[in-house]
Amino acid sequence: MDNLENYSIRIDIPEVDEYLALRKVCGLSDRGKDASKIGLSNSIYSVIIRRSADQELVGMGRLIGDGGTAYQIVDIAVHPSEQGKGLAKNIMQLLMTHIENEVDPQAYVNLIADCPADNLYKQFGFVETAPESLGMYLKR
Repeated sequence: MDNLENYSIRIDIPEVDEYLALRKVCGLSDRGKDASKIGLSNSIYSVIIRRSADQELVGMGRLIGDGGTAYQIVDIAVHPSEQGKGLAKNIMQLLMTHIENEVDPQAYVNLIADCPADNLYKQFGFVETAPESLGMYLKR
């Protein structure tokens, strides 16, 4: 694991263009620029990681939801050149600390895990919902 001194970890939202660029390089689905601007500004809690040398956004993760009963962890992404250094785990630790300290313990907190990232989320207590329920999304 690289020394975290090589990175700046902050509670902040990314700029729209860098958010879209990081999603793309990480293989996440496309998002519209205007919709992203709105969505980012409505984040409940957002973690970003910048490489200290050039301040490039290399990691991010957000908590979204209604602010009371339902929350979702989204946009967990680490630039491919920075993966395997524990950055995603650091992002999750900060998100989970916020959830533990600020979110009602009876609130529903979920995420959609790409494999093999599900192994990371399991470390933080997330479990698969199947067979009792299945995660679904509107495919458009």
